[in-house]
Amino acid sequence: MQVMHYFKRLIVSGELKPGEEMPSRRQLANQLKINPNTVQRAFSEMEEQQLLYTEPNKPSKITEDPNVLRQLKKEWLNQAISQFVSAIDPVDISLDDLLALIEEEISTRKKDK
Repeated sequence: MQVMHYFKRLIVSGELKPGEEMPSRRQLANQLKINPNTVQRAFSEMEEQQLLYTEPNKPSKITEDPNVLRQLKKEWLNQAISQFVSAIDPVDISLDDLLALIEEEISTRKKDK
């Protein structure tokens, strides 16, 4: 799950581009210092979710399907929003004030980059 989460984050952030080749399972296991079987299971699951595709005797690649990528981003955002709303649930704040705080944080983060 952690390996899949790691790669999903790289995909939604654009650090991994559609069609980009993935490192080999063995390389990745060495790089992350985990069992190659763990990497194999993560790759298999990501292939089932159509996030990766593998052609015979070629490296796995990130999907180029815009619908799959759009769905991944939507799922990522829905999860983040759900966690955020749960965290702020006890706070008494109007939606307008909350949106202003979010806009300010996003603006600050963009300036810091």
